[in-house]
Amino acid sequence: MKLPLFIYSLLAALLLWLAWPTMPLTPLIFIGFTPLLYISEKVQHRWKYFGLIFMALLVWNVATTWWVGNTTLPLSGVFANCFNALLMSIPWLAYKNTRRKLPEVVAYFSLIVYWLTFEYIHQTWEFSWPWLVLGHAFALRPGWIQWYEYTGTSGGTLWVLLSNIVIYNVWKRARLYDFSWKQLLRNEIWKPAAVVFLPMILSSFIYPSPDDPARKTEVVIVQPNIDPYDEKFSSGSAIQQLEKFIHLTEQKADNNTRYIIWPETALFPQGAWENELNYQPEVIAIRTMLRKYPKAKLISGAATLKHYRSTDEIPVTARQLNDGSRWDAYNSAVQIDTSQNIQVYHKYELVPGAELVPYVRYLSFMQSVALDFGGISGSYGRTPGVELFTNPADSTNIFPVICYESVFSDYIGTHIKPGADLLVIITNDGWWGNTEGHRQHLQYARIRAIETRRWVARCANTGISAVIDPAGNIFQPQPYWKEAVIKANVTPRSGITFYVRNGDLLSKGALIFCILLLVHAFISRFIPGLRHAEINQ
Repeated sequence: MKLPLFIYSLLAALLLWLAWPTMPLTPLIFIGFTPLLYISEKVQHRWKYFGLIFMALLVWNVATTWWVGNTTLPLSGVFANCFNALLMSIPWLAYKNTRRKLPEVVAYFSLIVYWLTFEYIHQTWEFSWPWLVLGHAFALRPGWIQWYEYTGTSGGTLWVLLSNIVIYNVWKRARLYDFSWKQLLRNEIWKPAAVVFLPMILSSFIYPSPDDPARKTEVVIVQPNIDPYDEKFSSGSAIQQLEKFIHLTEQKADNNTRYIIWPETALFPQGAWENELNYQPEVIAIRTMLRKYPKAKLISGAATLKHYRSTDEIPVTARQLNDGSRWDAYNSAVQIDTSQNIQVYHKYELVPGAELVPYVRYLSFMQSVALDFGGISGSYGRTPGVELFTNPADSTNIFPVICYESVFSDYIGTHIKPGADLLVIITNDGWWGNTEGHRQHLQYARIRAIETRRWVARCANTGISAVIDPAGNIFQPQPYWKEAVIKANVTPRSGITFYVRNGDLLSKGALIFCILLLVHAFISRFIPGLRHAEINQ
């Protein structure tokens, strides 16, 4: 029985949703795109083709990340899912166009190239949303992807697309030649089996190097469970929240504690000027606490403000005070000890809409559009603070990753390369409620651990706080929406993986081939014989 084509579109969305973390059916990702390959082959009408592809990708986006609209403005989630599905359709439209002009094998290659290029761009522009990078599909299966230390998530994307193409072509050949089961098993099944299982087998032989026992470091991670909507940013609650943090910290901290970690925006929810941090009541109270633990430093999220002098270069995100001077607000991380030196890192990968109005430099009137998700409206600043938190006492360098930044493979790798020994992720996943959002976010951190071969100390305001080893194994995950304190040992590591050293080579190579394919498509419009000659070869 011949099924309506829209059934194939919905089938693709269903398979992709069931394969995505934290759903347990990961192997379905290897066939999730096969219905779309069938549609690409059967549908010739451009708008009908676009409609079927867009429907599949939209349903997948909504089913997987519907929770992005679980905010005070649900329309933001509707826009995010629709816009992302539209962007995902572009590689498929380009693939369809290539199918019309070039041989089938080249067209399949172009699909891989176009999708990898799309993912690469989607991690580098200001509308970035790499949540559904295909390589993230294996977050629940770290044993399958130990080779990510060489390729990053782009290797997983290549694996997904190649597997779908090979499996679809075996299915197509089986139908075309009416293979018996014996013929199929003898002549064809080895192809998808090799593509799917060889990377898994390879992964079983790849291990992170052993930890250096001499560098073992004790951390205390505090999960305070403060409601981000009704409690976190309410006026006059900052000191009460600080008292809670200190009380929870003192439950587990001791003389061996090296780092105390508090979550995103734990300090100064209404903002504090960076040049006055040493005089803030919170900092004075923290230093009083730290004197009990002479080896410890505190790493915490904070909302900080920076006042620009007339001689400073003023960024487009800066706001104006009544006296005409300019200032910026930052979603920051701070490292505090008993000295007068406070290191401040500024979050760079900001959430479009919530923390950043994309391309506000060209649309300055849109500055006030950003949603108030951090106690301060308008776009956050993006000028850099410190690159790493340093600790000369034990030669440890920490890269403090703030929330959304932990989804970016290349960004994390770039900041490990200068010498980060340990990843600390601070986040506030309570914005999305008890949905798949916070669970997916935790799982993606496992991939960052594998790519960089670093221990990860993850501190979430409402959960899930945990510790992750360089092989992607999770330890001491804490329940969502519960107060919790973790004491754990992590090991700073200095080795650099191939991926960190060389960056995302697969995506950069795909970008080059994408440009060549687009140049060919442009030239062939003016030299029709070029297209026909290539098809006939």
